[in-house]
Amino acid sequence: MKAKKKKTDKLDKKRSIIFRTSFLVFIFGVAFLFLIIHTYTLLYTPPNKEKLSKIITIQESKSLKEVARQLEAEGVVASKRFFVLLARIMGADRKMQAGEYLLHTSMLPLEILDIIKNGKVYQHKITIPEGYNIKQIGWLLEEEGFTEFKDYWRLVHDKEFIRSFNIDGESLEGHLFPETYFFSKNQKLEEIISAMASKFFSVYTPEFENRARQLGMSMKEVITLASIIEKETSSKDEMPIVSAVYHNRLKKGMPLQSDPTVIYGIKNYNGNITKKDLQTKTAYNTYRMKGLPPGPIANPGRMAIYSALYPADSPFLYFVSMNNGQHFFSTNLKDHNRAVWKYQLKRRRGV
Repeated sequence: MKAKKKKTDKLDKKRSIIFRTSFLVFIFGVAFLFLIIHTYTLLYTPPNKEKLSKIITIQESKSLKEVARQLEAEGVVASKRFFVLLARIMGADRKMQAGEYLLHTSMLPLEILDIIKNGKVYQHKITIPEGYNIKQIGWLLEEEGFTEFKDYWRLVHDKEFIRSFNIDGESLEGHLFPETYFFSKNQKLEEIISAMASKFFSVYTPEFENRARQLGMSMKEVITLASIIEKETSSKDEMPIVSAVYHNRLKKGMPLQSDPTVIYGIKNYNGNITKKDLQTKTAYNTYRMKGLPPGPIANPGRMAIYSALYPADSPFLYFVSMNNGQHFFSTNLKDHNRAVWKYQLKRRRGV
């Protein structure tokens, strides 16, 4: 009887151990399953199904935990703790790069981690209009938050920096190509200016160089003429004709008589060109001097450069604005004076 009871007790004990073991396995299994589901959810479920874009700036001095806290506060990650853990597992905890990032609330943690780890900073769009001079470009860059004007002005006049592009001039005027660019706000100023200068040299091709040699012109002379053409007309169709006028004048030894060059030489131009301005002798007053001014007066686009090299086959020597975006061209002074009266003087006097 005792032996039977002993046997029953052993069996009950064994069953109890099996039950407890099974229960623990079940509990651990459920916990593990919950962990997998939770991890999967954090990995593959964005914080918000609605795509809300945000530009987030990460400072240089911020730690991984601070970055994670910032991302959670902005609503682009669901859990700062999980993001920190994920960054450490992926070996990215020491590779978080400072800068501006365009993130959105429907991004997954791995996407965000990849963007910040690899420094895929947000690129701001900036358009340099054709005909802007270096001052205007500097003001635009400052206005858009890329640099301070004084730093920019110092760089575009830096002799060593200018020489690095094999440019003959006191500044980079004429060689900052007007184009739409994409730069990050923490990008170095040297890189921004170099991108504009490099774009210029991608446009000024060997074909242009050969053509300039055929005309007996240096690159500086071509870009100087192109900058004048750019400032005189915004019409692509008129540019070759305006170019022809100046080529004809240069051949005949006539002064170019270009108002934009006079304006460029005025220290504090107030928007109105006067008779006194036209009579004041400066290096850029092409009413008082013959030939091209000492350098470009703006940054010309491709069509203006092309027109400087390939002028129209035209005998014109004069042109005047018709106040509609177009110009009236003449071959002699008499016809030109009539056009000036018709389109300028008569209009001003209200006749």
